[in-house]
Amino acid sequence: MTETVVGAPAPQAAPAAPVQERPAPAGRPRAAVRLRALDGLRLVAALMVAAYHYGGRDGEVTEAWGSSPREQFPTLHEFFAYGCLGVQVFFVISGFVICMSGWGRPLRSFFASRASRLLPAYWVAVALVTAVFALPVVAYEAVSPSDALVNLTMLQMPLGVDRVLGVCWTLWAELRFYALFALCVVLPGANRQRVILFCACWTLAAVIAQAAHEPLLDLVLMPEYAPFFVGGIGLYLVHRDRGDAHAWGIVAVSWLIGQHHAVRALWHAPDAGGFSYRSSFGIVLVVTLGFAAVAAIALGWLNRVDWRWLTVAGALTYPFYLVHEHLGWVVIHALHVGLGIASAPAFALTVASMLALAWLLYRYVEKPLTPRLRAALSRTR
Repeated sequence: MTETVVGAPAPQAAPAAPVQERPAPAGRPRAAVRLRALDGLRLVAALMVAAYHYGGRDGEVTEAWGSSPREQFPTLHEFFAYGCLGVQVFFVISGFVICMSGWGRPLRSFFASRASRLLPAYWVAVALVTAVFALPVVAYEAVSPSDALVNLTMLQMPLGVDRVLGVCWTLWAELRFYALFALCVVLPGANRQRVILFCACWTLAAVIAQAAHEPLLDLVLMPEYAPFFVGGIGLYLVHRDRGDAHAWGIVAVSWLIGQHHAVRALWHAPDAGGFSYRSSFGIVLVVTLGFAAVAAIALGWLNRVDWRWLTVAGALTYPFYLVHEHLGWVVIHALHVGLGIASAPAFALTVASMLALAWLLYRYVEKPLTPRLRAALSRTR
């Protein structure tokens, strides 16, 4: 997911010496620091989604295993089914990071930062998955060349084009969030009052859109995902001033509405014929833990989690998120069906291989291309 998403790239540091409208709490360092715990949380969210895609549902992955994941993982598949909530955790992280990276930045710099972090790895992932699925030995059907080209724009979802990457629907949600935040906060200039007003207006508008059943409003305001983005923004305000009652109010309302949307979308009545059963308690618990983890980071409780390898873990999250689903099916089939490796080691080896591929994308695509693209987009003519 993005700096984030459904997954996501490493968070950008806040601009040096931002002007804070409220005094920072006593004892909090004023210098910008790397929140390495946030990098680690992003990788955890990505691994949750991978567990869901490999063992928490039926569908194409059943063909990869040769039978339903319910048979491959008789006990774990019930826990893997909750992994889809990693997307909601990604959205909370994204709200935090985007508010942090957009604070004090002009619109051009904000756009350059987002585009340069999202596009290089995404373009290569689209090309790579398209090429692999076109191989005769791969059982999955590749999209048409025309649709593959449209996928390079990240606008395939609204255009109704077949997706190369299954996870790209979360990127479409992220893009709409970026657009709303850029127009309402970054363009006029970020400050505490404007951010609070943005959160309040988006929350109210999203609730109205939910009640209106108007497709255009749903498309723009994303009622089912807005609480998670807004909650992350509120937690960034808490990070700036942990005594900000308005920020805590934003977080609380966002959590209350967010868990409602998660339960509404993912809960179903117990069904013996269904793949798995997610209880409403389990869904609420995972959403709550996601909010709580970001809150702990915002409050500085995890500042001691400052291991350097977490920065690398955060850098791998976005390319891993992009490639793990479809290419993971190919690897699972090769290991489990082709080589006869047991389910558990095949699962672990698939995750490891996708992390290795993510490192290659980070090292040879993102590291050289991201700064060049950012510089090109930031250049004033």
